[in-house]
Amino acid sequence: MSQSKRPIAVDLFCGAGGMSLGFEQAGFAVAAAVDQDPIHARTHQRNFPACRTLTCDVAELSGDEICEAAGILSEEIDVVIGGPPCQGFSTIGKRRKDDPRNLLLYEFARIVEELQPSYWVMENVEGLMMGKARSMMLSFLSRLRTAGYAIVEPIQVLDAKDFGVPQRRKRVFILGYKPSLPAPLYPWPCADDPAKNGISFPTVWDAISDLHLLDECDELSREDNYRGALGLGSEYSKILRGKTEDPYDRSLKRDAGGEVLTGCRRSLHTEETVRRFQKTMPGSCEPISRFYRLTKDGVSPVLRAGTGRSYGGFTAPRPIHPVTPRCITVREAARLHSFPDWFHFDSTVWHGFRQVGNSVPPLLARAVGASVKKAIDRESSAGLKSMGREVSWQLTKDAS
Repeated sequence: MSQSKRPIAVDLFCGAGGMSLGFEQAGFAVAAAVDQDPIHARTHQRNFPACRTLTCDVAELSGDEICEAAGILSEEIDVVIGGPPCQGFSTIGKRRKDDPRNLLLYEFARIVEELQPSYWVMENVEGLMMGKARSMMLSFLSRLRTAGYAIVEPIQVLDAKDFGVPQRRKRVFILGYKPSLPAPLYPWPCADDPAKNGISFPTVWDAISDLHLLDECDELSREDNYRGALGLGSEYSKILRGKTEDPYDRSLKRDAGGEVLTGCRRSLHTEETVRRFQKTMPGSCEPISRFYRLTKDGVSPVLRAGTGRSYGGFTAPRPIHPVTPRCITVREAARLHSFPDWFHFDSTVWHGFRQVGNSVPPLLARAVGASVKKAIDRESSAGLKSMGREVSWQLTKDAS
């Protein structure tokens, strides 16, 4: 599918590009993106060269300026997507209703009002549905209803693990649309009862087992890039490597960078830390650092981002590899997030982990994007109901 024939998306608060990638995989052209963090914006522009990525505070930007910078007209925009930073509502750590980042929710609404897209999708932390945060969410919805939009209700919390991502990660998704247009549906989980339906979900080991050879490369204690062989891997990892075609991926083709795999620098641990990690059983937390050790046959807990420098620059806990006594690398985290291997992150380990942890897993974003795309294409509700299985290419029937 060519870029010109695709419906147009604008990604606000784009980060490194998890939502952008998922919607592109669903068949959209991401024409413009915005992020205030110059490191995120630079990474997004590198991964999406056909998109105009603006390094700007959304609060200081108008809809007309977005259109002018991207060379698009407001009436061409099919969907505005994004996740306004609302860490003050997060269920992890202390909630702060007065956190200034919470007000970015209203900036998202303002840009939607100005651009008047056919659809919009806002994702956020699960805490947005709880306690005092709920009043702000209701005010946000009221503003967009006044602007002429209907809301798909009930609003749902989606878990990435239900859409083929080997990670538990719950996010609120709110879908809005103009009442004159077909309403999108929330994507269905791939299987309500995997055991009953014979569905095999990808595991931690499916995601990273082929990267185990990298532990033999001493240079990766100093370098970010790996050039060499990988293990055989699973169907999941082969698709992320580009070795097996993903029949439901409608993204534009990129140069995978040959045999260079980025994001592979290993953390340097002290001998004492290595001994503690060695004693930590998979599925449990190391008692001093409280780092969780991954299990080979399970899924990862949520990968957290930590905070930016303006909020203390705190590093989030990073999981311990299930076999080797070390924290996982940025590339291993990206695999657990469903990012393909061609996707680049900042070469600084701290920033790379922050970019993965801040992002929506592309497969989850793809599922939501496919729902909006089907609404745009005016497909039947019967077709929409099959969408949950369609977008999750890596779920396979148990051969037994």
